[in-house]
Amino acid sequence: MSKTAEEVEQIKRADVPRVLPVILHRWSPRSFADRDVSPEDLRTLFEAARWAASSSNEQPWRYIVGRRGTETYDKIFQSLGEWNQAWAGAAPVLVLGTAKKTFAKNGAVNEYAMHDLGAADATLCYQATALGLHSHQMAGFDHDVARKLFDIPDDYHLGSVNAIGYLGEPDAIKVEYQRNLETVPRTRKDLGEIAFSEWEKPLEFA
Repeated sequence: MSKTAEEVEQIKRADVPRVLPVILHRWSPRSFADRDVSPEDLRTLFEAARWAASSSNEQPWRYIVGRRGTETYDKIFQSLGEWNQAWAGAAPVLVLGTAKKTFAKNGAVNEYAMHDLGAADATLCYQATALGLHSHQMAGFDHDVARKLFDIPDDYHLGSVNAIGYLGEPDAIKVEYQRNLETVPRTRKDLGEIAFSEWEKPLEFA
């Protein structure tokens, strides 16, 4: 029996005491509604990313933002792998994240550039959730193609491509396996697998 977008939204929401709702409600859909993201909301997303924490306040992230119907959007889409092209074209916004490899102040290697891009990405995604939007970050794209299409300098890492928009109906997903994934509850590792007091010794919170 097929489910509606509203039903899927409830399935995907986690229930953990004291954790911020935007964290518990954020998930990565493959179905997006045929509805544009307003310029105001789009600006708010990148304002949120702008205020993410970074090493030495370097703010190494640089985003290439494509709105549906633009050449930028088409180039980002072209760089995606077939698996992601099967669904991502429904999203009204595609974003390519990059991070400068070196510090602007002295040219030294920034070992935390990708960490900081990830922090900005996460901040953007949570802001999207707060605005009623959804985001889906993808590793499945051709870095060489993207770098060539946008003439991205070698001094920049390529991070992920993020599809952003409003949640669509799961039945709109064409690939059956992807459609089935849309309605499966989210799971996470137990805290004992990620929080230690010593290496591989689970932290006792009590």
